Amino acid sequence: MCRRLDGVLLLAVLVVGGGCSNEGGSTQTLVAAERPNILLIVADDLGYADLGVHGSAIQTPNIDKLASTGSLFTQFHTAPLCAPTRAMLLSGNNNHVAGMARQHRSELAGHSVPGYEASLSDRIAPLPRLLRDAGYHTYTVGKWHLGLTAGKSPLKAGFTRSFSLLDGAGTHFDDVGFFEGGSTYWADEDFSEYPIGRYSTEVYTDRLIEFIDSNKDDGRPFFAFAAYTSPHWPLQVPDEYLDLYAGQYDAGYDALREANFSALKKAGVVPMESSLPPRNDAIVPWEDLSADEQRRESRKMELYASMVDNLDNHIGRLLDYLKKEGVYDNTLIVFMSDNGAAGEDFYNEGPYTEYIQANFDNSYETMGSAVSFVSYDDPWAEAGSAPFMRRKGYTRQGGILAPMIIAGPGAANNGAITSTYVTVMDLAPTFLEIAGAKYPDDGSVQPMLGESMRSFLTGEADAVHSEDYVSTLYHAGRAYLRRGDWKISNLEPPFNEDDFELFNLSADPGETNNLAKSHAEEYEELLKIWRDERRKLGIILPQDL
Repeated sequence: MCRRLDGVLLLAVLVVGGGCSNEGGSTQTLVAAERPNILLIVADDLGYADLGVHGSAIQTPNIDKLASTGSLFTQFHTAPLCAPTRAMLLSGNNNHVAGMARQHRSELAGHSVPGYEASLSDRIAPLPRLLRDAGYHTYTVGKWHLGLTAGKSPLKAGFTRSFSLLDGAGTHFDDVGFFEGGSTYWADEDFSEYPIGRYSTEVYTDRLIEFIDSNKDDGRPFFAFAAYTSPHWPLQVPDEYLDLYAGQYDAGYDALREANFSALKKAGVVPMESSLPPRNDAIVPWEDLSADEQRRESRKMELYASMVDNLDNHIGRLLDYLKKEGVYDNTLIVFMSDNGAAGEDFYNEGPYTEYIQANFDNSYETMGSAVSFVSYDDPWAEAGSAPFMRRKGYTRQGGILAPMIIAGPGAANNGAITSTYVTVMDLAPTFLEIAGAKYPDDGSVQPMLGESMRSFLTGEADAVHSEDYVSTLYHAGRAYLRRGDWKISNLEPPFNEDDFELFNLSADPGETNNLAKSHAEEYEELLKIWRDERRKLGIILPQDL
């Protein structure tokens, strides 16, 4: 269901005689028109409830303005973790087909198994390469997380300019990183140094503006991928942001979870009749914490809010540049998060704890500075995932439902809020259609599983997908399959098909009522589809290793 969309995108098609050479070295006939520029902005681990337009008290006026002039999608589905989402985003395909079955290759080390490359596979045609070959400039800054070598760099995927963090995360003022050896950066055609002392979000924004500016007068459109590393841990901010939200979260994470839920309903993002799922019993109740523990916990959320506020400020800088150059009105802008809110706390638990504790100081006085390594952590992540169950890493809705806004040519819907079901795989085919670019149909790569949203954005269609459209995902012992409003998923690894539960998301978006026994026929049908899909996609279950 959605409020009526009235924006119309007109793509005039004009064949230019003889074709056109481009930076990728290929030659093809271009679609000549006022093809829009495309700006894709990805926030890293931003929680569902953490935007002002979603009712949050965090100040995000620039992102909110995008929503007021475009469309706010309340049912945008990603993968549960960063790298699988990015693979799906740039391929229009399932994470296994795209090569990112796992963020790491540990479970299949030493084996060459399709789907588990931990980088973009040769079974897909990367979106930036297709846009480049259709005449677009292609730029990226920020997090890559799709390969650590020159052969798997942004350049190989079709980006012509880049300044990218190749790893899955990094510190925000330097290249110390969170593991021994530090972070790896890539600029255009080679490895690069990080400008020590400068804040990541500012650096990435400056570089992207520089890239766009370098070709602004040649008449060619651009695809710009701003893959920010904010607000991903560690929670570090410039000095002027350290106390921006001081004292605003002293009521604690349980109170914030309830406040977020109420705010989401008031903002029209979730239905008024929705119910808040029971709190996670693994989270220590706020009232059971000591005064000192509460003080430290509140500080975490203050810093996280400051990171989001800072991110919004730099997005505003980027948008102001486009307006100053007169290209804003012809730029399709997509803002999204890559998954649910993040609960990791590697300072206290995980494979990098020894290194992190030896290199960072998390005393209260230093929290948020460049010498600290603070995380949002489980309690605040579950508040940020309201009104859904769990968080990043899970295939429950709290891990795979993320904010998304689309504004600009073809999406000028003046604040439309839509609950139509869309997935991150739908963005690549949408961009290709809007750009007049083609996905290979010669059998050299697998067809995209995502579907273009263009007809929905223009009001020609009432939905992006039919009711029998199937989404399937498996990652690190957690899986789900969805068809229409019905979904099967498991909660915790190790994975076993007997652990699948059945939910009707239209009636139970919080996934609190397992219907596997009462709706056995529906359950068995989805289980059969799951088995067919996992074989087709190349999903390898732990018991098959």
